[in-house]
Amino acid sequence: MTETNQDNLFAHPLGIIPGFVFDKAVVDVFPDMIRRSVPGYETILAHCGELASRYVQANSHCYDLGCSLGASTLAMRSRITDHRNTKIIAVDNSAAMLDKCADLLAAVPSPISTELLNQDICDTEINNASMVVMNFTLQFIPMSQRAALIKKIYAGLNPGGCLVISEKLHFEPPSLNTLLSDLHHQFKRAQGYSDLEISQKRDSIENVLIPETLDTHIQRLRACGFQSASPWFQCFNFCSLVAIKEP
Repeated sequence: MTETNQDNLFAHPLGIIPGFVFDKAVVDVFPDMIRRSVPGYETILAHCGELASRYVQANSHCYDLGCSLGASTLAMRSRITDHRNTKIIAVDNSAAMLDKCADLLAAVPSPISTELLNQDICDTEINNASMVVMNFTLQFIPMSQRAALIKKIYAGLNPGGCLVISEKLHFEPPSLNTLLSDLHHQFKRAQGYSDLEISQKRDSIENVLIPETLDTHIQRLRACGFQSASPWFQCFNFCSLVAIKEP
């Protein structure tokens, strides 16, 4: 990571703090930002690759919804064992993210076809899917649209297909939520973020990223058809869930 790629977007007092957006300024520092902000991020990526090796089938599609710079796509591509007519469709509504994503994917050649789509994932058609990944994406979707998106994914998954959802969580009672938030903030301090950066980033993202409880996620997955759904990784208030569409 070069010095020019270090996340210092919130290092100085901003006065009126704008709402968080995935613009070019964020793109330029995003790998550093997410590495220093999300505990366990590398572990989640590695195990997305492991799940791809188990669940991705020949002649099927994989979806990376909210792909940002393509880290999940790269993880899946590196571990898919049967390349026959397999295609990854990576979707993001940030053109700046996709421009950089295209460069990063081109730097790692793969026999697996990869298509980049610049669109709202709520508008993405899901079909013939053996694996769908949403790593820290659903939390940015309006609450009113989340169930419909999960239903669409379930309908588009082939029997035996796998859905991965990674999210920041909200906890009850408030005392537990405060504890886990404090532990997360301490993690960020250990990564070199100042209290000012932590505070301003929290204010910027407060009304943009809307977390839910783990129970809410599990109940929604089951209501949308997934009978097998469970968290498989958690660190502080960050969690990744896996859901399988029964054969």
